[in-house]
Amino acid sequence: MRILHDEDVDDRILRDRTVAVIGYGAQGEAQAKCLRDSSIDVLIGLRAGPSRARAERDGFEVLPVGEAARRADIVHVLIPDEVQADVYNAEIKEHMHAGKTLSFSHGFNICFRRIVPPPDVDVIMVAPKAPGTEMRKAYLDGFGVPGLVAVNQNPSGRARELALAMAKALHWTRAGILECTFEQETYEDLFGEQCVLCGGLVELMKNGFEVLVEAGYPPEMAYFECVHEMKLIVDLIWQGGIKRMAEVISNTAEYGMWSVGHKIIGSDVKERMKEALKRVENGEFASEWVEEYKKGAPFLKMSRDKISKHQIETVGAEIRRLFERAE
Repeated sequence: MRILHDEDVDDRILRDRTVAVIGYGAQGEAQAKCLRDSSIDVLIGLRAGPSRARAERDGFEVLPVGEAARRADIVHVLIPDEVQADVYNAEIKEHMHAGKTLSFSHGFNICFRRIVPPPDVDVIMVAPKAPGTEMRKAYLDGFGVPGLVAVNQNPSGRARELALAMAKALHWTRAGILECTFEQETYEDLFGEQCVLCGGLVELMKNGFEVLVEAGYPPEMAYFECVHEMKLIVDLIWQGGIKRMAEVISNTAEYGMWSVGHKIIGSDVKERMKEALKRVENGEFASEWVEEYKKGAPFLKMSRDKISKHQIETVGAEIRRLFERAE
């Protein structure tokens, strides 16, 4: 895939456009501030709630969602996936017409057809490959984070140009952006979250911690070994790849990595990952999550409560306090 940078993008198309950022959470706040700092006209669309006061304190014009959507040329939807369809149908849909652009940072609701825009509206995605806080930090440091852009509908003939211009205004072209489809971004993102970045990582650390504690090792040592040092290893991989990480750790650690690791995370795990990917691609996971949300998210709330009471969290809190005092 070709990686695009600043010199590949002409962002003048945004100079006379108003962007309504719908939502002011981690991504909404970060992207709105970056767009504004790049001299883009930005409105914030919000329902009543604590985010409104924060956005107003940050100097934005804050409007009801429908009014922001009516006034804007580009409606950039950054509220949680599970509420986007309801908000779109109730407050945004009536304001979407020819000449407008509907924009997202994740393809969930378009990919699974929870939102079906009118055919005369451009539909684009500009998705950072970083949390909002890190994206904003990189912007303020004069650089940017990598990102993805996609076009789902292009009746104006300029949807790709708009998506690239927004990515440049957010400084993602300084790091590099890739073009993809809504489906590619959605499926790989959900798969990565479930199997590796969040679900897989948490279960790996938690199971390692439990095995050591159940074998009689001090929980504090187990936490250091299975959780605390995870960041150090990931940082090495981030900086120079797996090969570089292997060069930095001891020969004993490297031998153990190659001789034991595949026995823990082996072909059976890969097969279960394939099943998870199928459930993402065929829409089963999306349907399950939407139903969970409609019921009040009982499993999600139970899971949050359960992990908060797990020994790995109580010991971890004690360990982190030690480092706070050291600072």
